Amino acid sequence: MPEETLKEKIISYAKEIGIDKVGFASADPFLTLKDRLITQQELQYQSGFEEKDIEKRTHPSLLMEEGRTIISIALAYPSKLKNAPKSTKGDRRGIFCRASWGEDYHNVLRKRLSRLEEYVKELDPQAQCRSMVDTGELSDRAVAERAGIGWSAKNCAVITPEFGSYVYLGEMLTTLAIEPDVPLTDQCGSCNICVDACPTDALIQGGQLDANKCIAFLTQTKDMLPERYRKKIGNRIYGCDTCQQVCPKNKGVDFHHQKEFEPDPETVKPNLNSLLHMSNKEFKERFGSIAGSWRGKKPIQRNAVIALGNFKEESAVPELNELIKNDPRPVIRSSCAWTLGQIGTHEAIVGLEEAYMLEQESEVLAELETALGLQ
Repeated sequence: MPEETLKEKIISYAKEIGIDKVGFASADPFLTLKDRLITQQELQYQSGFEEKDIEKRTHPSLLMEEGRTIISIALAYPSKLKNAPKSTKGDRRGIFCRASWGEDYHNVLRKRLSRLEEYVKELDPQAQCRSMVDTGELSDRAVAERAGIGWSAKNCAVITPEFGSYVYLGEMLTTLAIEPDVPLTDQCGSCNICVDACPTDALIQGGQLDANKCIAFLTQTKDMLPERYRKKIGNRIYGCDTCQQVCPKNKGVDFHHQKEFEPDPETVKPNLNSLLHMSNKEFKERFGSIAGSWRGKKPIQRNAVIALGNFKEESAVPELNELIKNDPRPVIRSSCAWTLGQIGTHEAIVGLEEAYMLEQESEVLAELETALGLQ
């Protein structure tokens, strides 16, 4: 079968099963990416969530010896929340980033890729395929860039001409030989808006990210948040969209045609107080289907506590006072200490003083002393 016909058939089927954009790249080594990853590792900018083996990340042949082509896919997701509940005094709301709206995108893209794999094997029963979404060895962004899906932007996202950067990416490594697409030229130019707007200066320069400063990463950690970042996260309880929201290429971009990604307003913009005492079962029932649940409830609850401090939400003081004395997790008690100190009402101070008399963990005691002005 001629390459052109094979390629056209795959593109047509991909669109038929709901893939918004598909591109084709060679399976040659990603040498420029390799240099960037080595530099990132030397500077300790990596998050720790990535595949640690740089060779596997940059040499597709280590994943599939006879791999010839990488098929890159993109699915668009919404940027605006319909019927969003308002965050008001007494009913403060947190927010999940847009990449966690609707059904977990890992599951959605894997299903699409699985169907695409089946189709490829119908076209060529001898074909080998290996699909990845986010957690695979290959860099979704580097593959998409090479496949002409979009260009790698200064905010470290891939920007597509059609959907902006509001796209999920996945790829399939295959033994099929298909004519590669032409990469798009960089269209960021001299624009530096995202770099300047980053709340924590995590975008060191265009296209380079210090993950350890990135709010999207920080909201997924499980330890106590460093003090310098607590006010920066605002009411974010998972992820951060600032560098996407300010991007001129995303102006007016909002696609709702992928039903799986349509968000439930009460799920992605939840009441913060309601998150404080959730059991594991309640957490899984309420948030288990979204991408933002993958780290469990502790980071979400910690972030909710800190968000209440940023709002100085007095209605939360009774619950915070209960948590700081009874919650078995030092991170939660430490966060409550900071938040009660931010709120600063008489009831909050009394709660801090009572907790100080009971506390035995040194890290929590340090937070309590700071909140009470004892150090």
